[in-house]
Amino acid sequence: MRKKLSILALLSALFLILSACGTELAEYDPDKPLGEQINYTITGIDAGAGIMLSTQNAIKDYKLDDYNWQLQTSSTAAMTSTLEKAIKDKRPIVVTGWTPHWMFTKFDLKFLKDPKNVYGDAENINTMVRKGLKKDMPSAYTVLDRFNWTAEEMSDVMLQVNNGEDPEKAARKWIKDNPDKVKKWTDGVEKVHGDKIKLTYVAWDSEIASTNVVAEVLRDLGYKPTIQAMEIQPMWASIATGAADGMVAAWLPNTSGIYYKDYKKDVENLGVNLKGAKVGLAVPTYMKNINSIEDLKK
Repeated sequence: MRKKLSILALLSALFLILSACGTELAEYDPDKPLGEQINYTITGIDAGAGIMLSTQNAIKDYKLDDYNWQLQTSSTAAMTSTLEKAIKDKRPIVVTGWTPHWMFTKFDLKFLKDPKNVYGDAENINTMVRKGLKKDMPSAYTVLDRFNWTAEEMSDVMLQVNNGEDPEKAARKWIKDNPDKVKKWTDGVEKVHGDKIKLTYVAWDSEIASTNVVAEVLRDLGYKPTIQAMEIQPMWASIATGAADGMVAAWLPNTSGIYYKDYKKDVENLGVNLKGAKVGLAVPTYMKNINSIEDLKK
């Protein structure tokens, strides 16, 4: 019992120290080295995400580790929450960012230039399905094959969810408001009667939006869809092993490139469902003198 109390006391003390530190953080000062102001920390997301692997490469390629820069693992929700608090107080922050994402709509952000092209050029998001889906579920296969939308359309759903709407309800509202778009995916597709289908996804805001929209379109065709959030590697494995039927969350060629290389022989790539996705390091626009990854060394 005494040991438990000691641990609780230690955790409480640590919480108070961290809370106190949080209140002392100052506004961004362009005349001071950025690293000193944020403890040389880049705020990241889930450890297995492709953008995290690319950021580790960026730290090495730009020799940021010589300046004690480090990448902090968290989650998408934690990262965006930290970002929002920093922007509210005009504090300095560097995050792993990507578009499409509601944070680029809600906040004034900019990507840092990447002269070494570590993060690569603009990416596309692809749809992957298990082998044999076309034969087993031709209607679902056709919808997944046709599914294609824009970053702006995806952002409509993401913003609704970020504002507190249930993802399924946000998807249903988008479907109701965009009948012509949905018709392009479903025109001439034969309805089914309660066939089960499983979709997997990474719990990023973009994938929450796209997966829920696809699931609701399939539901309208008579399917009983199940969607399951996973880490990125298990998501790919679920399609490759047939444990799941499909996913619309494959960022290529960089973010999911390592997983596509491992599983490409065991999945079917139905092609691009969204063009022009981008990943990299991002900062608020009020950090006017920080415009390139190279600037982190100033």
